[in-house]
Amino acid sequence: MTTLRIAIRNYQDFERAFEEEARLFEASHAGVKVELVSIGIHELYKSALKAGGLREGRFDLALLVTDWLSEGVASGALEDLHIWQRRTPIADWPDGWARSLTRPLTFGEKLSSLPWHDGPECLVYRKDLFEDSTLRARHRVQVGRELEPPATWQEFEETARFFRNPATGLFGTLFAAFPDGHNTLYDFALQVWSRGGELSDADGTPRVNAAEAVRAIEFYRRIVRDPAVCHPQSPRLDSTQSGDVFLAGEIAMMVNWFGFAARSDREGSPLAGKVAIAPIPADRGCKPVSLSVFWALTMGSGSKQKELAWEFLRFAATPEHDLGITRHGLVGGRLSTWRDPALQARIPAYREIEGISLGARQLPTGPKMAEFAGVIDEIVTRALTTDDPTAAILDESQHEIERKGIRFA
Repeated sequence: MTTLRIAIRNYQDFERAFEEEARLFEASHAGVKVELVSIGIHELYKSALKAGGLREGRFDLALLVTDWLSEGVASGALEDLHIWQRRTPIADWPDGWARSLTRPLTFGEKLSSLPWHDGPECLVYRKDLFEDSTLRARHRVQVGRELEPPATWQEFEETARFFRNPATGLFGTLFAAFPDGHNTLYDFALQVWSRGGELSDADGTPRVNAAEAVRAIEFYRRIVRDPAVCHPQSPRLDSTQSGDVFLAGEIAMMVNWFGFAARSDREGSPLAGKVAIAPIPADRGCKPVSLSVFWALTMGSGSKQKELAWEFLRFAATPEHDLGITRHGLVGGRLSTWRDPALQARIPAYREIEGISLGARQLPTGPKMAEFAGVIDEIVTRALTTDDPTAAILDESQHEIERKGIRFA
């Protein structure tokens, strides 16, 4: 019996999708056992990259978020998949995927991984609430404009405040503000970009104390700390937990991942047919912006059974199996999945994912991306738990970035 070990994040939807793929792969490969090692997101990063799990062969494959890929390539932990693609190619690669999913995976001449679960950020909102005639009339009187998905951050705050209803337990919005090195970084990037700012100077030095960043954090800390606007559990919610709160019917709208809109239309969901997506708000005069961060399957450079690992990657990348993970609330990466008529009929949000994804921005890359995310975590934690001036928090964080020598590629 040959065992293929795959490290994945301990998220229920991921686990269910991988369990199905593992069973199907085993059924078509006699004598092969797929062992799934499901662990927390911090342990996944530590075990797969920092502790050498991929480089030393303890894992044959691992599911990594795109934030970590540059570090994985720089440390020699990831197998160059271009070598295997030339030997036994995956059909339609790369043209069968959106460019926004293929570009972030290539570093120089090396292909670090293959897309597995996508989901660009967007405004996810309860269209049943926005279309309610009573609420629309009340919003017109109270706020002075029509009840539509907000186009600016000012409109977002006003409408979130309008929707708060203590009698029904409805909150206007929420943010995944738990400092886990991920969504705080993503929220920071979106808040800065949507105000016309950038995350770095021309030489690749991260810049967290520019005027746009000050405005971004001022807005973020005001919103998250105000229970009349934002769900009070936000500072303790990670990304998946925030999606669960939305899907429980407690939130009117949120800036979050496309996948949560897709999950809302799963069979048995109380929000089936009640959720839609729209562009993320921006400051007046600034264009809407989205962010593409996704989960990719990597092969460990130290794997002792690379041919079998490549067979699994090819298996997971087929149109059939890419579409198959959508049954578990996940978001495949192939254009054929996004364009599938039956899927679009069942989950209408898929009619819009291609346009959102193609226009989405990627985070800067660099081997110290995890350290940069840690700095952003500290910024958000101080902003939400202290009354320290925002400018002082950001200036001190900028000094920390420079002291640590953090640079983007």
